Amino acid sequence: MDFTGHEGWLIGYLIGLAVVLVVVALVVTILALAWRIGTQAGSILSGLQQAERNTAGLKQLNDTIESALAVIAGLKRGRERLGG
Repeated sequence: MDFTGHEGWLIGYLIGLAVVLVVVALVVTILALAWRIGTQAGSILSGLQQAERNTAGLKQLNDTIESALAVIAGLKRGRERLGG
């Protein structure tokens, strides 16, 4: 193409090309980061599920505490009856 006398168009095309290249670079960067986050999210989810399985027994901790308190109360009553 001959841009003689149309340097403004040439500058416009070059600026447009630069803008497109910058946008493409930003989109590629965003997509790469999104892929990385997606990969990490899977392993984070797996870790959280493992933590949930490991701590499932804590749901019954209040029942265990109540049972222990009942045993302690029974032991205290027994001690009192025995004169201790």
